[in-house]
Amino acid sequence: RRRFRLRRFVAAALLLVLAAPPATWAWVWYTARADERPASDAILVLGASQYNGRPSPIFEARLAHAEELYRQGVAPALVTVGGNQPGDNFTEGGSGRDWLVEQGVPEGDVVAVKEGRDTLQSVEAVAEVFREQGWSRVVIVTDPWHSLRSREMAQDHGMEAATSPVRSGPAVIERETQLWYITRETASLWYYWIFGNSSDIEVDAA
Repeated sequence: RRRFRLRRFVAAALLLVLAAPPATWAWVWYTARADERPASDAILVLGASQYNGRPSPIFEARLAHAEELYRQGVAPALVTVGGNQPGDNFTEGGSGRDWLVEQGVPEGDVVAVKEGRDTLQSVEAVAEVFREQGWSRVVIVTDPWHSLRSREMAQDHGMEAATSPVRSGPAVIERETQLWYITRETASLWYYWIFGNSSDIEVDAA
């Protein structure tokens, strides 16, 4: 009887291990389809590539969506975040702020956090700004498949986070791209849960 119970325990544990990745994949997909717009302290735009101060198409899609949320009154402030690559004269955070100001957003309503080489570093830098400002509630704008991992990181750093992903741009157009992104994010999320670190992979944002 003891041996039978042990077999049942091993079988249940194996089944759980095998079911976890598909369940996480489904969770990434489900979160990508949600659009949460609660009243918040700030809208956070996660950075993406910029070219000599101009946001890439992926980054511009995020910024345009964040501006829409701002115009709708979701939050009174916008936060752009992201550092630069070696040799770059511009940062993602600064380029994002400049783009928003060019669209008519008051400069005083945009905070540029010019740090972060990956999602986790960016969230850590933004969390410090939130503590300084006395903010707690944030709506994160990023690509749909990136929503769950960025929200998990933000919540782990003390922010009450919701996500409102973009619905246009290179990252969401082709079905093959979508499937690859969901699979990548599933692996990256498990990497974060296990190692507490970011595993961002470079993506062509042209």
